[in-house]
Amino acid sequence: MTPTRVLKYASLLLASAVVIVPLLAIILTSLRTPGEMTTDPSPLSPPANWFNWENFQTAFTEGHMLQALGNTTFILFFSLLGTVFIGSMTAYAVDRFHFRGKKLVMTLFLVAALVPGVTTQVATYQVVNELGVMNTHWAPVLLYMGTDIVSIYIFLQFIRSIPISLDEAARMDGARSLTVYWRIILPLLRPAIATVVIVKGVAIYNDFYIPFLYMPSEDLGTISTALFRFKGPFGAHWEVISAGAALVILPSLVVFLALQRFIYNGFAAGATK
Repeated sequence: MTPTRVLKYASLLLASAVVIVPLLAIILTSLRTPGEMTTDPSPLSPPANWFNWENFQTAFTEGHMLQALGNTTFILFFSLLGTVFIGSMTAYAVDRFHFRGKKLVMTLFLVAALVPGVTTQVATYQVVNELGVMNTHWAPVLLYMGTDIVSIYIFLQFIRSIPISLDEAARMDGARSLTVYWRIILPLLRPAIATVVIVKGVAIYNDFYIPFLYMPSEDLGTISTALFRFKGPFGAHWEVISAGAALVILPSLVVFLALQRFIYNGFAAGATK
């Protein structure tokens, strides 16, 4: 076996371990009891009882996972709805219209994506507070709705593959720009919309920082912040947190496995069209 092939397989094994080992640690820890965690805190130690589901029950009930799932669903729906419309309209305007500062607009989007988010958090917090949406569902919705450059790029690549002759034919029939967008462009963007919804939906579902900072009330907890209930000033119930993390991972894992072909096809089509 050549050194190149050895290096290739070694890198693949290392990358697989980086992903699998934390998941294995979560599963093993979630099946252990508090006593086992005290005597042997190693996250990779096997449990004495492989059918110990008490931690899952505790995480589901005391973590108010159903309420958190409802809050997360609300935020996901409106955030993704805004992302799709804002992103697709932006890409439509950039590709189909000619105006001064067109390149400047795309450059500013790129610059905004390169600026570390932590450097603007003080100003962002003040803006959200002034809008009066602090500690409500709408605070994270407004922040997530700001379309990122990746979503615009995906929409832009698909719109460029749509013949301009369709726009011209519609305009000859008296259609205006908004009608062309709604009746022609948007229906043809379904693969791109599926890709953006899946990619950004998973990011929103897993985000902890924004819900924790802008929705401090316990009854507004999301899937990601609900687990923080089991972290106290004198320690953490890691067995319960691990069980809750397994419950949180399961829905996103199922959705990803079911819809992964849309992600790969969307990126591949957007790159080649």
